[in-house]
Amino acid sequence: MKLVLGSGKLNAIWVTVLAIAISTSPMHAQQATISASPGELVRKTVQNELNASEGHAKYMFRDQKKTAQGSQTKLMVETDDSMAGILVEQNGHPLTPDQQRAEDARLEGYIKNPAELNKKRQKERDEADHTKKIVAAMPDALLYENDGTVPGTQSLGRPGDVLLRLKFRPNPNYNPPTHVEQILTGMTGYMLIDTNQCRIAKIDGTLVKDVAFGWGILGHLDPGGHFLVQQADVGGGHWEATRMDLAFDGKVMLFKKLHINSSQIFTDYHPTPSNLSFEQGVVLLKKKESELAQNPRQVAENEKQE
Repeated sequence: MKLVLGSGKLNAIWVTVLAIAISTSPMHAQQATISASPGELVRKTVQNELNASEGHAKYMFRDQKKTAQGSQTKLMVETDDSMAGILVEQNGHPLTPDQQRAEDARLEGYIKNPAELNKKRQKERDEADHTKKIVAAMPDALLYENDGTVPGTQSLGRPGDVLLRLKFRPNPNYNPPTHVEQILTGMTGYMLIDTNQCRIAKIDGTLVKDVAFGWGILGHLDPGGHFLVQQADVGGGHWEATRMDLAFDGKVMLFKKLHINSSQIFTDYHPTPSNLSFEQGVVLLKKKESELAQNPRQVAENEKQE
């Protein structure tokens, strides 16, 4: 899964914000934090992220999401066709027979209807493109300054690595080329960069002014909106999202109220075959779902040991 500072809904702009792997060695990355200015380091790190966003490894993982309406847990898997997911818990409880049948029917609908699967795939691609535009704009749209360091952890960067903290604020001289990058003109916060891997470990931003998207025609976001995305090395040098918080209010089409408030935790990453089809991904999800239903405690222990 690629962060999802960029995956529909306004949060889709952010759901895939962080991409994969680096093109420099740990030694060179460490030197960059010493010799480069904050802006230069961000530019180098962002370029690493963008260069490696294609052809990344695929994973199965657990997505636990909380909103004002309750909580749900899904099993997710990345495939060549699209992201496949199956709901396994609602508000901490296993699905009812009716809910289970609805999930099976939903997934079967994608498998039997290529047109619907194509729509899903295109939507994910559009969202990923939006995210890439935002990430690519960060070196120019924001101004950075050093703000200390924090240690990496299991779910933030990598244990033992040093994370450089950089505060950011809007660059008054930046003119966004499209409405997609407009959100950065009103954003302040901080970024954590893993100084060994030259990777973005965390972005935490808050809107300090009303920001229009679609040049004010489609809507706007109110001041105080907040997002947080973090990622970590989940094994073998592969980085994936581990957390995403979104809280935005505003209006869409000038009159419809927009309210997004959610928190997601991503865990239990396991690599999957690189050429997985959507249908094969669903088979893997159902197999995992069956294992959880038969012996949830043992499965949880096995995942911890791995």
